[in-house]
Amino acid sequence: MAKFVDPAELMFTDYEPNTNWRFRMLIGGIPTFVISKTTMPSADNGEIVIPHINMERYVKGKTKWKSITVDIIDSIVPSSAQACMEWLRLAHESLTGRDGYFDMYAKEITIQILGPIGDVVSEWTLKGAWIKALDMSGRDWSSEDYSGITLEIRYNIPVQQY
Repeated sequence: MAKFVDPAELMFTDYEPNTNWRFRMLIGGIPTFVISKTTMPSADNGEIVIPHINMERYVKGKTKWKSITVDIIDSIVPSSAQACMEWLRLAHESLTGRDGYFDMYAKEITIQILGPIGDVVSEWTLKGAWIKALDMSGRDWSSEDYSGITLEIRYNIPVQQY
């Protein structure tokens, strides 16, 4: 018996891929337009090995969400470095050695993936986010690049809204 191709497979199918550069990140205190790059939430389920007679079997282990990295352009006005340091000081004040409470330094971060006309097509909310590491880039007389700030952000609960 002859097999026919479904006409729907031959016709044009609407398709619009996500692009890496269409996103917006909302972090309280840090201007959105200076955030140049971010990694997305990712998880590792790990594994548990179960020895069984002459073989091994595997099941899922604890799910561990990995921290994200955010690159920020170090702008003069408004000062990106000052905004990042103000957030970091909520967790640890270097002059006095005082550490803050989680409620003081934890923020809610929103990552919005944008469509071709600027509409929000996907949104992630990272709850309980805090700065795990802060790296102010060095200076170099021979470079014409923008100076930047790299944040490693740890979070507790990632939620993909849609």
